[in-house]
Amino acid sequence: MNFSIGSRREVLMHIEKYMLEKMHEYLKPIDTNWQPSDFLPDSTKPDFFNEIRDLKENAKDLSYDLVAVLIGDTITEEALPTYESWLTMVDGISKDEQGGWMKWVRHWTAEENRHGDLLNKYLYLSGRVDMRQMEISTQYLIADGFDIGTGHDPYRNFIYTSFQELATNVSHRRVASLAKRDGDTLLSKMCGVIASDEARHAKAYKDFMMRIFEVDPNEAMIAFEDMMRNKIVMPAHFLREVGLKMGQTFGHFTDAAQRLGVYTAIDYVDIMKQLIDDWQIEGLKDLNDAGEKARDYVVNLPSRLMRVAERMKNPSLEYKFSWIAG
Repeated sequence: MNFSIGSRREVLMHIEKYMLEKMHEYLKPIDTNWQPSDFLPDSTKPDFFNEIRDLKENAKDLSYDLVAVLIGDTITEEALPTYESWLTMVDGISKDEQGGWMKWVRHWTAEENRHGDLLNKYLYLSGRVDMRQMEISTQYLIADGFDIGTGHDPYRNFIYTSFQELATNVSHRRVASLAKRDGDTLLSKMCGVIASDEARHAKAYKDFMMRIFEVDPNEAMIAFEDMMRNKIVMPAHFLREVGLKMGQTFGHFTDAAQRLGVYTAIDYVDIMKQLIDDWQIEGLKDLNDAGEKARDYVVNLPSRLMRVAERMKNPSLEYKFSWIAG
């Protein structure tokens, strides 16, 4: 993976100013933002235990696959320290805490931190989960770290986060719909507000990357092609349970998501097409030979992958997760 840190640094100086200007558009004020306690039983109130009983009652009809996907989503959200540290190690950025990159990463992390807090407490109260097993998987995922194929290149990181925030929006939105179908309106609301955050964050990362395409189209295009050629891996791809090797549980988690239609191979292609449209890839001008080859590859990729995705059969092999009680 070769790129010029010097040229990237110049572009990032431009982008970091833009990130500072746009922060208030893409992140909500902390004092008025929703917090996990807005949705959960209040332990200071006399009806606390009645509310827990209601929560458990509404959670008991959630399907096995849905609980498994929800736990996997929660563990993914709880591995937030890995994502923050990864973003602070990107090459060419200013480490000034008041600069655009570091300030964005801190505030984005603060918003994202609410997601794991909310879902973790819900799962604890639901009575459906062996919390110790889930907590072990969470600790493993943070300890194991990840390799998402971006290196420390800022362009590849912006492409990855644009894609990933769109993917998590789809996943949480679908879980919200399925929870409502299964009669759990509280969980549906929770996943709905989380999905809304992810959609806002996706819009931000796409906007930041669009600015990079405007000032450095060739390098941006080559980075996009590289990420698409090597495929976007999910942040929890090292997911594992007690006694299993790194990544062994992840396939079972994605199988459950595919069976439910929470996140599928077709969704992957749809997100790719959305990024191609949003970044106006087909209309990019003034590209050199490498940039044009990269653009042609990316533009033609979705139709190829869609043919493969449409032929894929839903995985039928069910798996017993150590996370789920009973």
